[in-house]
Amino acid sequence: MNAPSTSSAQPSLTVTSVDRAMRRRLLTDKWFRILMVVGGLGVIVAISAIFFYLASVVVPLFQEPEIERPQRFAVPGDATRPAVTLITDELREQVLRVQPDAHIIVVRYDDGRELGRTRVALPAGAKPLSAAVADRASGVFAFGLDDGRVVVAKAGFKVSFDAQSRRVIEPEVAYPAGSDPIDLGANGRALQLLAVQSSESGTTVAALTEDGRVLVNGIEIERNPITGAESVNSNGAELTPTPPQVRQLLIEYKQRELYVLAGANELWRYDISDKAKPELLEKVTLTAAGERVTALTMLSGGFSLIVGTERGALAQWFPVREEGTRFKLTHIRDFPAMPAAITALEPEHHRKGFMAGDAQGHLGSYFATSKRLLFLRRLTEQPIVALAYPPRGNGYMVEDAGGQMHTAIVHNDYPEVSFYATWQKVWYESYEEPAYVWQSSAANADFEPKFSLAPLTYGTLKATFYAMMVAVPLAILGAIYTAYFMSPRVRGMVKPTIEVMEALPTVILGFLAGLWLAPFVENNLAGVLLTLFTFPLAFVLAAWLFHLLPESLRQRVPPGWEAALLVPVTMAQIWLCLTIGHPLEAWLFDGDMPNWLSNVAGITFEQRNSLVVGIAMGFAVTPTIFSIAEDAVFSVPKHLTTGSLALGATPWQTLWRVVLLTASPGIFSAVMIGLGRAVGETMIVLMATGNTAVMDFSIFTGFRTLAANIGVEMPEAGVGETHYRLLFLSALVLFGFTFVVNTAAELVRQKLRERYQTI
Repeated sequence: MNAPSTSSAQPSLTVTSVDRAMRRRLLTDKWFRILMVVGGLGVIVAISAIFFYLASVVVPLFQEPEIERPQRFAVPGDATRPAVTLITDELREQVLRVQPDAHIIVVRYDDGRELGRTRVALPAGAKPLSAAVADRASGVFAFGLDDGRVVVAKAGFKVSFDAQSRRVIEPEVAYPAGSDPIDLGANGRALQLLAVQSSESGTTVAALTEDGRVLVNGIEIERNPITGAESVNSNGAELTPTPPQVRQLLIEYKQRELYVLAGANELWRYDISDKAKPELLEKVTLTAAGERVTALTMLSGGFSLIVGTERGALAQWFPVREEGTRFKLTHIRDFPAMPAAITALEPEHHRKGFMAGDAQGHLGSYFATSKRLLFLRRLTEQPIVALAYPPRGNGYMVEDAGGQMHTAIVHNDYPEVSFYATWQKVWYESYEEPAYVWQSSAANADFEPKFSLAPLTYGTLKATFYAMMVAVPLAILGAIYTAYFMSPRVRGMVKPTIEVMEALPTVILGFLAGLWLAPFVENNLAGVLLTLFTFPLAFVLAAWLFHLLPESLRQRVPPGWEAALLVPVTMAQIWLCLTIGHPLEAWLFDGDMPNWLSNVAGITFEQRNSLVVGIAMGFAVTPTIFSIAEDAVFSVPKHLTTGSLALGATPWQTLWRVVLLTASPGIFSAVMIGLGRAVGETMIVLMATGNTAVMDFSIFTGFRTLAANIGVEMPEAGVGETHYRLLFLSALVLFGFTFVVNTAAELVRQKLRERYQTI
């Protein structure tokens, strides 16, 4: 009996090696699958993290102000009459309450505890009957006396440090128009109403006397730099004509205009640049018939008026240029109304914000440029009679008719931002009409913020449009010809060459576009435009002439090498167009087409314009679109094309009915990727345009894109400020735009794939 064979019990070496290879393959596949899942999740997490980080920086822009530590205490001093003004130090520690009797009471901001008293120096026996406040940041106020004279004072705080290095705050009173009272020429008549404005250039006072006259006086103090002696120069006159029923006087910040509120709702505007010759400019009705103006103030900067009415309505007015140097006071915008009649208005020190108080004790905080109601809250059941901001706008002080004072800390860092201010036309001060404007900085603190993202978004779309107009036809048609008609040898040279172009840094392209292409286009504008318009025509003409050649000559050109014949044709076409461009300019455009466009046709021409950017960005985007589209066309299965040709279809019919339909998902993806590249491009548009944020679709003007704006201004933006967060909002807009476009593109690509995968 034979022994059992061991070969059947043990696997052969071949089977063992195959099993080991299969296990290694399965293990590799498993790890690769895990790696792909982790990588995919990592991409999703990274993109989500970017989104949430951008959102975390942007969200505070649109949050309501936070109000902390609201306090309520009895008004110090005389509570029967509202304060002339309330002045706070920078750190909200002390408040100066200037009373109508010229006494100044110093109290703590947070609890109203009295710390001391002082008084404005008045002439012996004189009694203050009226008072006025200048620009809030100046701390200047004035008292009109019963003998027709005026005392102008300035209150503030003197900060020092004691022996223990503790901060000591002391009130101080100065007299910017001199310590002697100002005689307005009222002939001893009491002053019932008063207005004042003071700066380093001088002081202007306007007053209504008890006999109905309105007087204006300008005071300048000249100091001898050697002796320190002061001389006072005064110049004034009486307003003619005099408005009837004068209720309020306001002097513009630069002391060039005077506003007089007369009757129920009529405003008289005077030019007081020459104090000796006041001139009536216009009379304006501020409200509808039967509606009475109950409060009037000027915003920071002294350009805009805020008008409050008995119905709680609030409106902004400012002068708008009409013809030459003529201005007309114009109603600009309305704000959300208060619940009751407006009883007090107060402008912010250095921004275009203001507070309003009404007859039912409501306090509303507004910002003019953004047309935004920041908060509305009821503090008391009594009418509000006085309001004040701390210097930094980070709190409020309110007096009501019941003798109570209300204070609080307000975190109000981004009042300039709203949907209206960032995406709609805004009528800015000194502008002749509403406009989209991005202007993130200015030379003074009275600057009105101009943070419209509309021109930046428009510029981004404009740049993308012109770049795609250049890139898409060249890239798609070139990819189709290279993949379908070109010989393998030529394709092996052309495709790598174009793909190498994709690696060219865009900063180089931007440098060349800004320093070489832009001047070249300007100097040869007619020739360049002629080149662009005749480019397709030259190809068609060359193909038609090639078709007319004898068969023997055409057969000498190897299949797939026809495109090489277009190289000299293209060079000749460009040379011919540039050559005849200058005679054409001399004949039709007086030898200077850019100048003719700007001065004759009324079309603005800028050297660094959309045409230059379109050519440069098109050159940058073309390799990306070409490479992906060419791969999509070349990847169409050969059995589809050969089957179509075998059934009698021509190469063009096969291309149109089979190849393009099958490759359409890939071609569409190529266009979308190119679009994304164009949207996010920074260096080319930064260097090849004028970076002007304008809403103009002309091919001869520049623009500013979101990406370029971020690149230019982010290094200068203060961390956490409005400007800084708005740049992040720009990035979020770009992120959202690319996300939406890519998502839509993927959906379309899937639909195309499902539709044509059965071909």
